[in-house]
Amino acid sequence: MNNVRRFENLTAIVTGAGSGIGQATAIRLAGEGAKVAIFDVDEKSAAQVRDEIVEKGGTAFSFKVDVSAPDQVRTAVQEVQESIGIPQVLVNNAGILRVAAMEDTTDELFENILRTNLFSVFYMTREVAKILLENELRGSVVNVSSIHAVVSEPNGGAYTAAKGGIESMSRTMASEWARRNIRVNCVRPGATHTSLSKPLYTPEVVRALSIRVPMGTIAYPHQIASGICFLASAEADYITGTTLDIDGGYIMDGSLPGLAYEE
Repeated sequence: MNNVRRFENLTAIVTGAGSGIGQATAIRLAGEGAKVAIFDVDEKSAAQVRDEIVEKGGTAFSFKVDVSAPDQVRTAVQEVQESIGIPQVLVNNAGILRVAAMEDTTDELFENILRTNLFSVFYMTREVAKILLENELRGSVVNVSSIHAVVSEPNGGAYTAAKGGIESMSRTMASEWARRNIRVNCVRPGATHTSLSKPLYTPEVVRALSIRVPMGTIAYPHQIASGICFLASAEADYITGTTLDIDGGYIMDGSLPGLAYEE
């Protein structure tokens, strides 16, 4: 496990931790001393991540939770508090992506994506914040957004709406709780190899992204987890209401890939 112990004896909850960015974050937190509660709708995947952490000497517990269901969230957070400890770190990572043009996006599809990607952040953060406020404890919430909160994603309108909502809501949460020592920040990943993106990353898409991203590569989950854990840690104790881009320079770059203006 990691020699750096920024989360020694702290309880952390990571949603969508059965794979991808959530999995990498849970492993990183546990490696730095946290007792990690792994929330995922896929019970088997959550248990596998738990077992991986325990085998490496860390402390982890898995919970089957549909974070789009407020009753399940409330029950699971209470169970974490009672059986593991008050969660002082929360990483809202759970999300889904469905591709559809706006005119073909059904009410059901739009609601499903917003409930899973946006409502879940509200449900989870509300329940954890209540506990922290009641006990006058410090806390850190890190919400996983996307570059597509600020960069359009054709055929991903519901997804972009959810990610934009996460960032706006996070700033409001941060301002409300700043004087109560609860920090709320976001990370904004760019193209990242995960089970969510895998079906979309055809060889042609990978080649295009390698040209479009200034650093020339697609990220791996552990690279996003590093930024999440920084914001969650005491090293970032004077940072709240901000969003950290982890995108290989995607957003900042306005150049024409492979071309330059000539005089």
